[in-house]
Amino acid sequence: MTTERVSEILSWYGSDNPGTLTNLARLLTHGALAGTGRLVILPVDQGFEHGPGRSFAMNPPAYDPRYHFELAIEAGCNAYAAPLGFLEAGAREFAGRVPLILKLSNHDVLLEERDPAQALTGSVGDAVRLGCVGIGFTIYPGSEHRLTMYGQLRALAEEAKAHGLAVVVWSYPRGSGLSKEGETAIDVTAYAGHIAAQLGAHVIKVKLPSAHVEQAAAKKVYEKEGVPLGTLAERVRHVVQAAFDGRRIVIFSGGAADTDETVFEQVRAIRDGGGFGSIIGRNSFQRRKPDALRFLKTVMDIYAGAKK
Repeated sequence: MTTERVSEILSWYGSDNPGTLTNLARLLTHGALAGTGRLVILPVDQGFEHGPGRSFAMNPPAYDPRYHFELAIEAGCNAYAAPLGFLEAGAREFAGRVPLILKLSNHDVLLEERDPAQALTGSVGDAVRLGCVGIGFTIYPGSEHRLTMYGQLRALAEEAKAHGLAVVVWSYPRGSGLSKEGETAIDVTAYAGHIAAQLGAHVIKVKLPSAHVEQAAAKKVYEKEGVPLGTLAERVRHVVQAAFDGRRIVIFSGGAADTDETVFEQVRAIRDGGGFGSIIGRNSFQRRKPDALRFLKTVMDIYAGAKK
């Protein structure tokens, strides 16, 4: 159902055509959080990004692409995001049961790189053919290849919007321009979200920011202006503010598998800081399905206000 909150969010995307707005509405009005303006998306690109053994051996049913469709549907996720092969393996069988996002770019870990890039592994045409609501694309601010990725994203975003699709951007700082700590620094994370918004993203995925400030120039401004960054909720608020003062949907990654209570505390901080939700992969599909369903229900209940 389209609620006042959903209508408000759609109004932020005034240049988009009815097809794109309809697909954004499908994303926002599906699942357990339908109509709330909050999102919980299941992403399963880790098999490509980290290797199948590292991703699925702890829960062998997850080797089957259909398992992830079923998990997203049974949990009431807003959408399911994956690379081409995984979506092709279940798009017909599960057609119309969960909104799909096709990840158009991917990266493997078979070569150690200081400055990673992404391979194009799908197309806008594939997304249309599979009935997706949108495309996904990763950029690496901080990599020496970042400008090429920015150009690729801009072109793909233009094509996707022309076909009525939403654009979801994984904006993950890394590369020789940053320290390891700087990859999740608050100034860098906010900058990464802003870059994604400037390149035409409707939905922006970033990692949760730490209190570290990487750039000396940013640190000087933060200290002079007294920007509150002491708590995770305050840092989430700043990242959302950097994405057009909260007029772009910003969601936060779940990261590596962690304890339930740690994840729930992070979800509370995202909620309290004005974030729009979570995109949780490994913390969901690397556990047995009954446990995963209980876990995701708690996350959604926190966002819905049904659980503190």
